[in-house]
Amino acid sequence: MPDDLAAHLPPTHPFDDDKLREECGVFGVIGVTSAASFAALGLHALQHRGQEAGGIVTHDPETGFCQQRRMGLVRDNFTSEEMIASLPGPIGIGHVRYSTSGNKGQTALRDVQPFFGEFAMGGAAIAHNGNITNAVALRRELIERGSIFQSSSDSECIIHLMARSMGRNIPDRMEEALRKVEGAFSIVAMTRTKLIGCRDPLGVRPLVLGKIGEGYALASETCAFDIIGAEFIREIEPGEMVVINAHGVSSHFPFRPQKPRFCIFEHVYFSRPDSSLGGRSVYETRENIGRELAKEAPVEADLVCPVPDSGTPAAIGYSLQSGIPYAMGIIRNNYMGRTFIEPTEQIRNMGVRLKLNVNRALIRGKRVVLVDDSVVRGTTTVKLREMILDAGAAEVHFRIASPPTAWPCFYGVDTPNREKLLAARMSEDEMCAHLGVDSLKFISLDGLYRAVGEAKGRDAVQPQYCDACFSGQYPVTPADMVEKGFKMATAAE
Repeated sequence: MPDDLAAHLPPTHPFDDDKLREECGVFGVIGVTSAASFAALGLHALQHRGQEAGGIVTHDPETGFCQQRRMGLVRDNFTSEEMIASLPGPIGIGHVRYSTSGNKGQTALRDVQPFFGEFAMGGAAIAHNGNITNAVALRRELIERGSIFQSSSDSECIIHLMARSMGRNIPDRMEEALRKVEGAFSIVAMTRTKLIGCRDPLGVRPLVLGKIGEGYALASETCAFDIIGAEFIREIEPGEMVVINAHGVSSHFPFRPQKPRFCIFEHVYFSRPDSSLGGRSVYETRENIGRELAKEAPVEADLVCPVPDSGTPAAIGYSLQSGIPYAMGIIRNNYMGRTFIEPTEQIRNMGVRLKLNVNRALIRGKRVVLVDDSVVRGTTTVKLREMILDAGAAEVHFRIASPPTAWPCFYGVDTPNREKLLAARMSEDEMCAHLGVDSLKFISLDGLYRAVGEAKGRDAVQPQYCDACFSGQYPVTPADMVEKGFKMATAAE
């Protein structure tokens, strides 16, 4: 990666590297005075879904399509008057990105969305949240037919498929293109006069519709509506395409109906706690997860402490259910920028301490339950255990608000290779010994389903969610990865 681009990327730390990284966030708005202003605010609210880069495309009747794409955070790139003035018009879409395809961890400006293309009936821009699991095969076929790709992103395939379509208009061309796509996609797109939203038939990734004044907005999460003062109307249904113009919203379902399989990890970690999913508060769901975890994995202890910030609602639920007092035993430094010290091995080993610090006076002599959202590689868990013991804790018990993450996600989440996932190599008891904690317990998959509203759990019903990262049961075969040698789960697993 060129140094000038790397300088604008947000910092990475060992703490963050041991988390699953969310895919992307999308936002669109139509019928407002300054679409770029609303897009910047909406993307700021969705920043947790991607911190590497962002982009906005707008259209103005006088100046035509305008676009700006930048590396780094929304607040650093899309808040100046000059930037907003360069993006005039009443319609616009935006995207925040963390790379899950193409050159992972090596985002180049050419990979930043939204992508824009000129077609016979006019220009169109598209922003995609998810992952196309047959992108390699599609890309190979398109290149053989003469397409010239400008990025390494799987999302660009959609633009090329649209260009080759014989549809009468942009929505028709998008329909035809998306019928050839496999995997997960929640999409916002725009023409000169239309805002388009679409979800894949399984509805793996979220997309919601809102009303703002006389206009409308589309977003990955409802929290983006709160920041712009929009009214949440409803979720875009799995397999639904909505087309919004001056006459209002039209809806149709161009794909063969399938049983929805929404990503259950959106409830656990990805979505902001102040968002709503499926009519349920994300915060309340995470608190329920903590309650279920306390029922399944009780322990005698003095304090329940979250690993901030993602473990906080579950820790509160665990405390309420167990009766063990809740306390902020670990404090997160939210104002840390790039490390100004030369990153020697010693400094790298301090990475977690730079971001998280133990409240020593509170922890000393106590039996502590630490509640976290997940264990991926386990490196952060080891460092946290060391920090808690160094602070004088008598015992350290980890409780994890998700089942063991034993399988990679191919639907828009950056997951390590399976051999790097701790739960893919070890049993729960082996992980406990490896991590050196007094006890380690994960919520069961059945318990997670109960927490998100399936009263009798997963075992009682056909799966209502995509839980492949826990179960290995992929609702869409990851064709590209299978071609590269990935082995799917067997019935025994």
